[in-house]
Amino acid sequence: MFVLDEADEMLSRGFKDQIYDIFQLLPPKIQVGVFSATMPPEALEITRKFMNKPVRILVKRDELTLEGIKQFYVNVEKEEWKLVTLCDLYETLAITQSVIFVNTRRKVDWLTNKMRSRDHTVSATHGDMEQNTRDIIMREFRSGSSRVLITTDLLARGIDVQQVSLVINYDLPTQPENYLHRIRRSGRFGRKGVAINFVTSDDERMLYDIQRFYNVVIEELPANVADLI
Repeated sequence: MFVLDEADEMLSRGFKDQIYDIFQLLPPKIQVGVFSATMPPEALEITRKFMNKPVRILVKRDELTLEGIKQFYVNVEKEEWKLVTLCDLYETLAITQSVIFVNTRRKVDWLTNKMRSRDHTVSATHGDMEQNTRDIIMREFRSGSSRVLITTDLLARGIDVQQVSLVINYDLPTQPENYLHRIRRSGRFGRKGVAINFVTSDDERMLYDIQRFYNVVIEELPANVADLI
């Protein structure tokens, strides 16, 4: 059996030629499974080219977002006000572990420094770091010695930590498909989770697109959010 997991992510990161090479080397009667939370045309093309009468099991978009994850947004008028909003949240809430997503590696470093300068203990990881360094950071996060992780979409698929109860989209993702992969870092293993999205006026269109894409309504963050985490 050959299994290709996270097919959309593998293809989007430029591994198409390598994946095609692997398929061409497989024995003709091998059983193949292709899995992804989102299935773009590139992934479906693999099934047409290399699989013999594949059985497709496609989940409707409105069934993709997990029921155990409560989703909210916070209106932040200006980009520079996000940091104050974030610090206020962490001073208000009692959080086991959380993941903060931003859209660039540079912003990971910037936000990490800003949070540490305000005496918040945070860890950070992104693609510019050495693999060994990333592995150490993830081990610390999984063990609970680090409770807040700042990262990019690079690790939106690989963070499976039972204690993560909160995901914060400091930046909304640039593609609606990535929203699902981010918020699924909370509420793992049957637990409940919360996703909070920071939304400036420039983000309103993306928030609308995300709600339309998944057929969900993301409500404004209530005053009693501490009771939800």
